[in-house]
Amino acid sequence: MSLNDTPRANRLHIGIFGKRNSGKSSLINALTEQEIALVSDTPGTTTDPVMKSMELHPIGPVVFIDTAGFDDEGDIGALRVRRTEDVLAKIDVAILILDHDGDNRQEKEWVEKLKSGKIPTIYVISKCDNGEKPEACKKWAGDFDPLVYISAKTGRGLEELRKAIESNVPEKLLREKILEDLIEEGGLALLVMPQDIQAPKGRLILPQVQTLRELLDIKCTAVSTTADGFRRTLDTLKKAPDLIITDSQCFDMVYKYKPEESALTSFSVLFAAYKGDLDVFVEGASSLDYMTEKSRVLIAEACTHVPLSEDIGTVKIPRALHQKFGDTIEITNVYGNDFPNSEGLKKYDLIIHCGACMFNRKHVMSRIAVAEEAGVPITNYGIALAKLSGILDKIKMVHY
Repeated sequence: MSLNDTPRANRLHIGIFGKRNSGKSSLINALTEQEIALVSDTPGTTTDPVMKSMELHPIGPVVFIDTAGFDDEGDIGALRVRRTEDVLAKIDVAILILDHDGDNRQEKEWVEKLKSGKIPTIYVISKCDNGEKPEACKKWAGDFDPLVYISAKTGRGLEELRKAIESNVPEKLLREKILEDLIEEGGLALLVMPQDIQAPKGRLILPQVQTLRELLDIKCTAVSTTADGFRRTLDTLKKAPDLIITDSQCFDMVYKYKPEESALTSFSVLFAAYKGDLDVFVEGASSLDYMTEKSRVLIAEACTHVPLSEDIGTVKIPRALHQKFGDTIEITNVYGNDFPNSEGLKKYDLIIHCGACMFNRKHVMSRIAVAEEAGVPITNYGIALAKLSGILDKIKMVHY
């Protein structure tokens, strides 16, 4: 990723849905004016959802998600449709392509799915290459709104579609600021950034990069150190930092040695508010007061890396839970998109989710909604570690 790239998690996610060979891939190529999706006359060319980050004028940075046809058949087809359904948790705007033959029963089923997810949807009649509206589709105008007639070959309707996407962008797509009012312009921030073994070699993880950039944007002085250099760095500063932002794994040590006048938070706690619902996560952490050695905990990691030694989700949080509740507490780990549905969540007493820096906010909020439907409390890594360390009421949080 170059310095000028917008992270995928911060882009508008646009999902394109329809039957096989309905023109989904052609539409993406026409909208972006690039050959980014494979086009074929053979139904079922697109199998797994394909994500592509692009700039879409005048909207800006977006992610298009090209999906398999929801009329796919057979056992493999059913799996593809299930993958297509999984996309609903990630998208901010949907484009639903309607069938020319006038049989729109499956489309109406997907309209209900999109409505239940509160996803703004634009309806498209594709392949209108002769400049006329297909007779079979004219009667749909009252049922599907906004309805746009498109020709990927001639470019008809593309500008209208871009405007429809722009007008349907959710207002609360992303929080404007990570830090909000935690530090004033020109303040001094100390970032404690241990280089986790999971971090890409030679790079910082995304929350560190985004937080550092925001500090520089508000003309703060940002000093970075690692955990083992924290006390040495404090000694070199002429004044106490206004704000200390630490990796959550270091909460105990940093809180023990921080100056009394310095506010303390963590990258994960900041992202709990930036990407999700802070109040829900804090309330979820309160369940740690009532759990026992018979409790069941689900730890959900957005990334799909292979866990290595001292991994926060597979080692450090489980270790803290075992220390508090004993060895018999049951802990399950899931990664990437492997998140149970509401029925599957009901067996757990608590969900602890990572900071979700690789997810867009819609994806995180969808998981919160599934947890609430199941009646299971949910929190995140940083808030859970602060609670287990006994300092949750001592740290600073952003309340939007």
